[in-house]
Order: sequence, then structure tokens, then C-alpha cells
Amino acid sequence: MRRRLILSTLAVVLVVVAVFGISLVLVESRSIENSARDGVKSEAVQLVSVVESRIVAGEQVSPATMGNAVPHNRHVRIEVPGKKTITLGERPEGKVIEASQSGAHGERITVRQGYSSVQDELGRTLLIILAVALLAVAAAAILAVRQAHRVAAPLTDLAETAERLGSGDPRPRHRRYGVPELDRVADVLDGSADRIGRMLTAERRLAADASHQLRTPLTALSMRLEEIIATADTDDPEDRATVKEEATIALAQVERLTDVVQRLLTNSRDPRSASAVGFDLDEVLKQQMEEWKPAYRSAGRAIVRSGKPGLKAVGTPGAVAGVLATLIENSLMHGAGRVALRTRVTGNQVVVEVTDEGPGVDSALGSRVFERTVSGHNSTGLGLAVARDLAEADGGRLELLQHHPPVFALFLSRETVPGTGAGENAA
Repeated sequence: MRRRLILSTLAVVLVVVAVFGISLVLVESRSIENSARDGVKSEAVQLVSVVESRIVAGEQVSPATMGNAVPHNRHVRIEVPGKKTITLGERPEGKVIEASQSGAHGERITVRQGYSSVQDELGRTLLIILAVALLAVAAAAILAVRQAHRVAAPLTDLAETAERLGSGDPRPRHRRYGVPELDRVADVLDGSADRIGRMLTAERRLAADASHQLRTPLTALSMRLEEIIATADTDDPEDRATVKEEATIALAQVERLTDVVQRLLTNSRDPRSASAVGFDLDEVLKQQMEEWKPAYRSAGRAIVRSGKPGLKAVGTPGAVAGVLATLIENSLMHGAGRVALRTRVTGNQVVVEVTDEGPGVDSALGSRVFERTVSGHNSTGLGLAVARDLAEADGGRLELLQHHPPVFALFLSRETVPGTGAGENAA
């Protein structure tokens, strides 16, 4: 492209220089020739005046007296009636410029100039015009190179930006070039880079959230399956009933696991999509207690529940179960002693508090414990962040009410039951 721009610019300049140069040469050559003719004619008039003044004064008209009056490089012929013709200067050869002038006393002066002097002057003029033309072409070449670079460099830069986008680097460059059309292309590429960056961030976030959220139910499910395997070969009717019960719970966990996956995919596509419904909070708490009791029993710890029963909340049961599972698992992994789940009502909201007897959350972290990659126990730092996202997607919120001992609270909208007041409070 640069080569085409340079060649096209030079072609235009050469055409313009050629047209104006030829026209100027023709005009100058005619002007030089006319100037030479006028000069010869003027010299003839001057010589006639000199000869006539000498005749009137009675002075002699001879080669000696007229020698100083004849211009250099001129051939002059002086004809005076009754006298011998006087010839001064060397007669030029070839083409000449000639002018004749007659006086009042019959004298006639003829002045001749060789055309070679006109050709010499024309040659000098041609050299000057040629030098100016070469300078113009050189200046045009420099400007063409600079202009080609100014136009081609942004296109090369835009091509590199597009290549970076194709190779997976979505960082916008925010470069502008002062050319409206190129700046428009740069705007489109930067906008595409922003969209691609957001898409990649969402995909990475989905993968991280899915891996973290699936770990907890899969761990619980594997524990259930281990218990089923341990009692699968027994002939005791009570053990068989236990196997059936554990298998039913495992199947319910698989269904909740499927719900978690669907929830994560839905949130990744449209975080504003809502599937909140009224549900029985006691059922979710009972399910979580049953799932985590074996793990706590194996750790020599206990998980208990207290507070107001029979509460109806508005949300997605699977998402609420995921939030509670994250809090219970955090207490199991990082807490100590007994873990307590307590329900209460405040205003038009239902609150589920999860607390344990461990050291709690470092005061330096504060509310930053809900930020991604922030953790006080060398973990991934995703659990509480994903749990808060799930709570907010249902119109609720997850907060840290107390650092020592730790008290995490899940606030959900309360479904009003006929016969009860929305403003009822329970401690």
C-alpha cells in the first residue's frame, strides 16, 4: 500500500511538473526571442540617432568614430548616401536576428545578432526550470513517503490489534490516529475487545464458581455412597432400610447438584434472571443437617439447629441450600466446636445465622472476606464470594455479623403466611 501511495503521488506530481514545465519553456523561449529582437531593434534606433547627429554636426562617420557606439557581439552595417558602406563587427553565421532603421538624411542602419546567444539564454532558462522541477519532485517524494507512512502505519497497527484479539488478548489499545475513518475502526475494535474481555471473564468466573460449588455436594454425595456401600451386603432389615434411606438422600443430592449446575449456567448467561419462589425454610435446613451430620460426626463435632420454626422464605431452594452448605463447610474446615444454625425474623425478612466456636474471622479482613481471592485460611477465597452472589441473585444478602466467634447471616425475603403479621419479630 505504501508503494502505491508513493507511486501515485509521484505520478501526479510528475504530470503537473511536465505540463507546467513545458508550458513555461514555450513561454520563456518566446519571451527570450522577442526580447532579443526588441534589443536589436532598439540598438538600430540608437545607432541611427548617433549617425544622424554626426551628419548634422558635420562630423565624419567612419569605422573609427562609430566603433565605440556599436554594441559587443553585433554586426552593424551603416549606409550613408554618397559614402562608402561601413561594416562593423563580425558577421554571424547561421540564423540571425536582424533589425534595420532609416534616418532623416537617407542613412540606413542594419544590426544583426547571432541566434546562438538566444539559444544560450534559452539553455540557461531550461536548466533553471529543470532544477526547480527536480526540487519539486524530490519534495513531493519526501512528502509522499511521509503521507504513505501516516496512512499505512495506522492500518498496520489496526491489523496487529485484530490479530491480538484473534489470539485471545482482549485488552483494548485506545489508540487514535486523527483520521475519522481509521478512528471509527479503532472504536469498533476496542468495543469488541471490551465485549470479548467481559465474555472471557464471565467464562472463567463460571468455571471457578462451578468447580467450587460442585465440590461441596460431591463430597457429601461421596460420603453417602460410602455408607451405602458399607451396608449394601447386609441381610438385616434395619440396615436395608438404612441403605434405602441413604440412597434416597443421595438421589436428592444429585438433583440438587443438577440444580446448582443449572443455576450457575443461568447466572452466567443473565445474572438478572430470577427463579425465586416461596419455600419452606425448615425443609432446606433439615436437608442440610442430614447431609452434614456424617461429616461432623466423623470430625467429632456436632451441628445443631435452634430458633423459630415454620418460616416461609422467598428464593430458590437450591441456591439457598448452596449458600448454607458453603457456610457449614467453612465452619467444618476452618471453625471449631459445635456449629449452630439459628433462624429468626426481623421485619419482613427471614434470617438464618450460622456460627461456631472457632477463632472466627481476622478483624483485618472485615467485609473483604466476601471478595474473590480473599481468604484468611489459604483457601481459594471463592466460597463466600459465590455464596453472596447466589444470595443476591435471589434478592437476599449474606453478611458477617460478628467476627469472634464468627456469625454469618443469610437474609431472605419472608413469605407472608395468612394469620401472621409481616412485621413480626423473633429474637
